[in-house]
Order: sequence, then C-alpha cells, then structure tokens
Amino acid sequence: MDLALIAGLLQLTLATATPIALGAYAGLFSERSGVVNIAIEGMMLTGAMVAALVSAYTDSLFLGVVAGLLSGALMAALHAVLSIRFKMDQIISGTVINFLAAGLTGHMYQIFLVPPRFPGSAGTFRPIDIPLLSEIPFIGTVLFQHQPIVYAMIILSVVIHYVLFFTPWGLRTRAVGEHPQAADTLGINVYFMRYANVMIGGLLAGLAGIWLTLEWVGAFNINMTNGRGFIALAALIFGRWTPFGAFGAALLFGLANAFQIRMQINFPQIPAEFFQMLPYVLTILVAALARPVPPAAVGQPYEKE
Repeated sequence: MDLALIAGLLQLTLATATPIALGAYAGLFSERSGVVNIAIEGMMLTGAMVAALVSAYTDSLFLGVVAGLLSGALMAALHAVLSIRFKMDQIISGTVINFLAAGLTGHMYQIFLVPPRFPGSAGTFRPIDIPLLSEIPFIGTVLFQHQPIVYAMIILSVVIHYVLFFTPWGLRTRAVGEHPQAADTLGINVYFMRYANVMIGGLLAGLAGIWLTLEWVGAFNINMTNGRGFIALAALIFGRWTPFGAFGAALLFGLANAFQIRMQINFPQIPAEFFQMLPYVLTILVAALARPVPPAAVGQPYEKE
C-alpha cells in the first residue's frame, strides 16, 4: 500500500472517529459528575434529525447546527430530570431516552423529510484546507484537510482535558462524581453540577449527530446512528473516563470503520455486512477486555441530608 492510500485511510479514520469521540465526551461530562449516560445514542440521533430538518427548511447549515445542539441538550435535560429529580434508575432512564428518540425521529422523518413536502437537503459543510499545513506531504492530508466538525472535535479534546483537570469547574465535576456528600459539605451544589454536566454532554452528543447529517451523509435516515452512541460509551470506558483516552479509543474504532469501508470498495464480491460488523466486533472485544475503574459515585442518586 503506497503512502497516498495510507494517508487516505488515516484521513478517513479521523473523520469517522469524530462522532465516536464527541459521543464519548458527552458521556465523560455526565459520568464524571455521577450520572450514567447510555442515552448518548438517542441524543445523537435527535441532533442528527433536527439538524437535517432545520437546515433543509431554512436552507442554513448554521441554523441546523444550532438546532441540533439544542435538541441534544433538551434530550439530556430530560435524562437529567428523570435521573436527578425523580431518581429513576439511570440505565432505565437512558433506555427510555433512546426509545423516545428512535420513535420521535422516525415519525418526524416520515412527516417532514420525505417527498413531496421535503424541500431538499441543504448539503454538507465543505472541507477546509488549512493554509500551508494542508500542503505538507502525508501529514497535511491526514490532519489538515477536513470539514469543520472534525477540527472542532480535535480542539475539544484539548479543551475538555484542560477544563476537567485544570479548572475549578473540572474539580467540582470530579468531586460530585466521586464523593457528592463531601462536595456538598464544601459548598458545591451537587444537583446543579450534575444537571449542568449532563446538559453539556447533550450538546456534545448533538454535535456528534450533526456530523452525521451535515458533514457525512447530507440527509437524515431512520436510525442512522447505527449504534455509534454505544460504541462511544465503549470508547469512554476503554479510555478510562479521560478525554485523551477516549480520543485514542475513538481513533481505534475509527480505524476499524475506515478499514471496513475500504474493504467494501476493494472486495465488492464479499457481502458488505461482513465488513460492516467489524467495528461492533471490536466494541465487544474492548468491552470484554477493559477493566477500568469508574467514578465512585456514578449511577448513585444523591440525597441531600
């Protein structure tokens, strides 16, 4: 395999790792504050549908992004209310969100996103070649010839690491996820921190969904997330609830996805489903082999004494 093919494969790896990494960051904020989030899939799916819907009817990709972000945050707020206010089992709450998102987006798709009412897709974001850097042989192709959400994901990896480990907000987030009672005695509002972090996670999950419709496909399809939210959760666990660890795990899944896409192109005689299952097989292996230690209070409802 020549360098051009390798560069193309790695470029595709980084692109397809984007929704996995963003979904993992969504889970990171939520679970570091003590709330289990298996609703990443539903938040991602909602963000994808709303972004496609709004961008199509307004002919504005920017408005589609804003709407997709807010829809992800809204689904996260529902998960937060169920988990924090009503102290519902957080696994059940996340499952409810996923089923709600699947039904709601499917219904909206049938009403607004199929002809004859559908006005047509607003398209996708164009790739942005970083001046000078994109011209570097091999490295330029891999890192500096992408669409904007891919660049945003890379920047967010650094920003989230800094926020989580070097700011008062990150310290408080980790405190309420490890020992909420002790955090409360120090004057930290446990409920507020959990609500806020779950909703920040919803914004990031919404952005992951936006990538699907406004950068990858250009249109919404029913259940188009195809389990990426659960793969993101596996990346979060494999990455030991750290931003850089989750990013590395997302790249691993992105490589598996890029590889299966290339294999479908190179071996059309083999059923595509055989290659498409590779990322999910990897997810099973990662989940089986990972032995991480989660935040101590994750999944435990907090009762203020």
